[in-house]
Amino acid sequence: MIGERLKRARAASGLSMADLGSKAGVSATMIQKYERGNSMPSSSVLIAISKALGVRTEYFFRPNVVQLSGVEYRKKASTPKKILNKLTADVLDQAERWFELRNLWPEFPMPEFDAPDNLPEIRTLEEIEDVALAVRQSWRLGIDAIGDLIGLLESHGILVITTDLEHADKIDGLQASVEGIPVVVVSTAWPGCRQRFTLAHELGHLILHDLLPSDMDEEKACNRFAGAFLFPRDSVLVSLGNERHGLNWKELDLLKHEFGVSMSAIMYRGKDLGILSDRVHQRLSIEFSKNGWRSNEPGEPYPREHTLLFEQLVYRGAGEGILSDSKAAELLKMSSYDFRKSKMMAS
Repeated sequence: MIGERLKRARAASGLSMADLGSKAGVSATMIQKYERGNSMPSSSVLIAISKALGVRTEYFFRPNVVQLSGVEYRKKASTPKKILNKLTADVLDQAERWFELRNLWPEFPMPEFDAPDNLPEIRTLEEIEDVALAVRQSWRLGIDAIGDLIGLLESHGILVITTDLEHADKIDGLQASVEGIPVVVVSTAWPGCRQRFTLAHELGHLILHDLLPSDMDEEKACNRFAGAFLFPRDSVLVSLGNERHGLNWKELDLLKHEFGVSMSAIMYRGKDLGILSDRVHQRLSIEFSKNGWRSNEPGEPYPREHTLLFEQLVYRGAGEGILSDSKAAELLKMSSYDFRKSKMMAS
């Protein structure tokens, strides 16, 4: 148990065995023995290791060891393995705390994910528009903008994990499952539009995976789903009209803040729906590139989204006597003193 957790925590920290050994006052060989389960660190060494890795000593004795299955990274080709290891370790730590909380709760107040039934058949990319609309109708969303996408996915049984690790921009998304529960990971450093498109794209994988014809590119299909889910066809037609010969940045900025999708994604929606011709879309894309707007769109960025559900459930569990203050503090990675103080400030 301790060996596996030590390997994960060291991967998350980016420390080599030699670096960790130096900080903890032992040799790299001893760190290797600890990780392989051939030796057990003394209490003083374990405390030193905990400080070096930035974890509480309780971390090493956490009863649940979860495994990510079906891991799918959408990453850049140049992404170093070290960054992927750190990200995976961070996700595992958060997932373990989630499942420990879940197992302590008599009836955990989060539903199981279940894709809507009787979705339309898909033969072409265009028909994905109807699937996205059917999911919206099943979830009673209408065609209006979705204000809190993370909250929406969580309310339908998808575990959303946010990571604040450096270099998370090296990936575009991560989807996996833990004990059959779908997990989607986004970075807290991404702009809100990028977070939302990634979340909708990964939802597309969950919805479309078994519906697509064998010759259809699943990534392209999920991009189409993401655009259609966030900015539905009828809303696009109302906002842009049936045919356009140009778009200005201010109009795009207003729509971006209404629907939470990037200007580039709005232009793609116009192209997908035939509102913009290929020639007009190409001209607008060239203009964006010349102005440097592909990486930094003009105007205020769309606000980032955050997940609050885990923290809310920990405080709720402590308030209802399901969790002790010490267990709640451990799950939130804070001291018992700080947890009790935070409860007093809130009361």
